[in-house]
Amino acid sequence: MSQENEHVQCLIIGSGPAGYTAAIYAARADLKPIMYTGMQAGGQLTQTTDVENFPGYPQGIMGPEMMEDFRKQAERFGTDIRFGYISSVDFSSTPHKIVVDEIKTITADTVIIATGATAKWLGLPSEQQYNGFGVSACAVCDGFFFKGQDVAIVGAGDTAAEEATYLAKLCKTVHLLVRRDEFRASKTMVARVLATPNIVVHYNTETQEILGNGKNVTAVKVINNQSNEVSEIAVEGFFVAIGHKPNTDIFKGQLDMDETGYLNTKPGSTLTNIEGVFACGDVQDMYYRQAVTAAGSGCMAALDAERYLAAKEHPVEA
Repeated sequence: MSQENEHVQCLIIGSGPAGYTAAIYAARADLKPIMYTGMQAGGQLTQTTDVENFPGYPQGIMGPEMMEDFRKQAERFGTDIRFGYISSVDFSSTPHKIVVDEIKTITADTVIIATGATAKWLGLPSEQQYNGFGVSACAVCDGFFFKGQDVAIVGAGDTAAEEATYLAKLCKTVHLLVRRDEFRASKTMVARVLATPNIVVHYNTETQEILGNGKNVTAVKVINNQSNEVSEIAVEGFFVAIGHKPNTDIFKGQLDMDETGYLNTKPGSTLTNIEGVFACGDVQDMYYRQAVTAAGSGCMAALDAERYLAAKEHPVEA
């Protein structure tokens, strides 16, 4: 049964760097934001170990600890942070209607979407066992930890090709595992990979298991899907680059998105196709996908929401 009705000026959906930064700015602008964290409070960074590339942490910081700092800062300025998930939305009229946990309805003048994206994984138990201890879904985030070491990366698209060339600058050898006999990546990216001497491409190769010593990754067990030959490649890092899925299912049919589900925002802003609805962070950024860029766009979303509300309150005479 629906519990009607709470009205808010600013509702923030999601609690990663984008959501928390939006909350800090919105709260300081006295928008009295309410945030629903989603089922993974803190977002993808809560599954990350060391974060060394976020400004302001010269010694580096653990991902979950950093998100706790973000949360405390958002709360300090008065953000009402609630654990819960948004089960449905109705953006067809204003104020916008949002249903929480399938039971409570909230109406909101502005909605900031910061639901992020989820890395696609291979689905191996060992992948989760060693996640953060040699297994990663972000070469730019974690490549530095494998300087001078041998690593493997799985994927055949532009992301895998780009991350392989990035890792090649840091690592001794990069084993690129391609499931088919060809890449899906663009010709330019493939040419770049093939021109990089320390990238070894393994075609028709599938990962069977990630091997380790209980603490860290030591090798990857692969099978050639043509010859059925099983072999092991000694590596200290294993990167998964088979794509991300933006968390946008509940917005389908209401917000404009690209063919892969990322929300479209107007260039140079966080504005969606619906007035008063803004999108920030990885839910609308398939290109950079960094904590610092997500935080920056969270700031933009709060400023966009504040300006939208101010314009509604004081419309400019025609």
